[in-house]
Amino acid sequence: MLDHLIKGATVVDGTGAPAYIADVGIRDGRIALIAEPGTTPEDARTSEDAHGRILAPGFVDPHTHYDAQLFWDPYATPSLNHGVTTVAGGNCGFTLAPLHPDRPEDADYTRRMMSKVEGMSLVALEEGAPWSWSSFGEYLDALDGRVAVNAGFMVGHCALRRYVMGADAVGGQPTPEQLEEMLRLFHDAMDAGAWGLSTTQSSTHSDGDGQPVASRHAKPEELLALSRAVAEHEGTQLEAIVAGCLDQFSDDEIDLFVEMSAAAGRPLNWNVLTIDAAVPERVPRQLIASERARRSGGRIVALTMPILTPMNMSLGTFCALNLIPGWGDVLGLPVPERIAKLRDPATRGEMLRRADSKEAGVFRRLAHFDRYVIGDTYSKENEGLTGRVVRDIAAERGQEAFECLVEICANDDLRTVLWPMPSDNDPDSWALRQQTWQHEDVMLGGSDAGAHLDRMCGAPYTTRFIGDCLRGRKLVGLEEAVKMLTDDPAQLFGLRERGRIEEGFHADLVLFDPERVDAGKATLVHDLPGDSPRLDSKAIGINAVWVNGVEAIREDQVTGATPGTVLRSGRDTRTVSTK
Repeated sequence: MLDHLIKGATVVDGTGAPAYIADVGIRDGRIALIAEPGTTPEDARTSEDAHGRILAPGFVDPHTHYDAQLFWDPYATPSLNHGVTTVAGGNCGFTLAPLHPDRPEDADYTRRMMSKVEGMSLVALEEGAPWSWSSFGEYLDALDGRVAVNAGFMVGHCALRRYVMGADAVGGQPTPEQLEEMLRLFHDAMDAGAWGLSTTQSSTHSDGDGQPVASRHAKPEELLALSRAVAEHEGTQLEAIVAGCLDQFSDDEIDLFVEMSAAAGRPLNWNVLTIDAAVPERVPRQLIASERARRSGGRIVALTMPILTPMNMSLGTFCALNLIPGWGDVLGLPVPERIAKLRDPATRGEMLRRADSKEAGVFRRLAHFDRYVIGDTYSKENEGLTGRVVRDIAAERGQEAFECLVEICANDDLRTVLWPMPSDNDPDSWALRQQTWQHEDVMLGGSDAGAHLDRMCGAPYTTRFIGDCLRGRKLVGLEEAVKMLTDDPAQLFGLRERGRIEEGFHADLVLFDPERVDAGKATLVHDLPGDSPRLDSKAIGINAVWVNGVEAIREDQVTGATPGTVLRSGRDTRTVSTK
């Protein structure tokens, strides 16, 4: 007997093949039957009529930071609501394990680092996770059996360094003995099921003390030694970030990525490839790394987002504006001094000059202050400004745009929420995206779900993209769009029997209404431990989501079931060789 039968669904199976209508039966967590409608030869405990609905494989998000959130939110919301059944965590060099058992201060350092670099609530990190582990395997065990999504995790280079080198991990170099210990620790983590190595060399990544995070101090020899270790384990990967990921790679960065992938004999993925017709040279430059890797026996995959992810800014708390060269010095001052500096015309002029300079790279996109929309405000002086564009307010007041924005924020003691309008929402940029998505080493992803919680909400990219393909720009067909969100990332990670609707595969499924599927507007909610805020987005038109054959979402509501699996390398992933 079947556990559940989905009758008359339009099946989009993840392979890119044309959709077809079928009955799909689930038993013991697997897809047990795919049959012509009405021809199912056995009974089912439960069933539903899915005529007019699309049944697709569960979506796979290749770049998340749910490492901590899964402890207080096993449903990985809002990703699960938007049809994501498998998440890859432990990215960008940052993980919560391993932690040295004899140094409890390392957990505090890690929490403060994650709060700063990944925009996670410090209170939520302190109160929401048990911090009961030492080894990476113990961390995976702590999640086993309590998650509603399938989740796999890389090992963060920063945690490896901190465990072995202590405080010297920031600024220091390992001795030969310490490097051996780091490699032993890394092998132990992969033996326990870690997916491989994640690391960062990006200039934007600083710890809770404002210092470059540990992995930024690693030299190529250390990175290559760790990459070679990856090669010794089945079903493993590399993920890496360098400064050039945000704009354009340097020659040295390309060399490093190519050498790491070739040494591991494994794919290396990075994020995020920003596609903007105003900077036409960026995409060709970034994809040189992929071309060179293939010639050298490696593979480098660029992740790129298929939507424009809304991201808010603030002059009062740490955000992307702090990463503009020279801006951190001003925005790091105490609030009264910060306001005084921002009101100084000379200071503003220098900040604008640097924000529009080549050294600002991709952050130049943030310098169009006339295109900012005012969000939440907190003072009487700012009443009625929410939802208005700075350009219009500045014209009324006879001010320059940045001057006007500063005065609005100063009225709120810099608490004002700011929403920059995207500068790359033009037809040429969308045409360039459509073209770039066809490249064999470009993949959709980069949501950062679980991170930057009160600043951005990338998790709903799946439903927003599907809706756009069905009823909006229609840049790719439905079958191709589903493949890009399911089988493509499943193949990159070597997921065993996931990413497709096929008999015998795990029953990770999403059922949705093609006339309605979409993502709601990002709104601020206070539902983290300690009532800390985050941005959330309602899923529209998602009828149900099954994880391993168990219904986890019904009409945008979690069911309370936790059928997810902690995906371990080797057991749940196969090796994806670059040779």
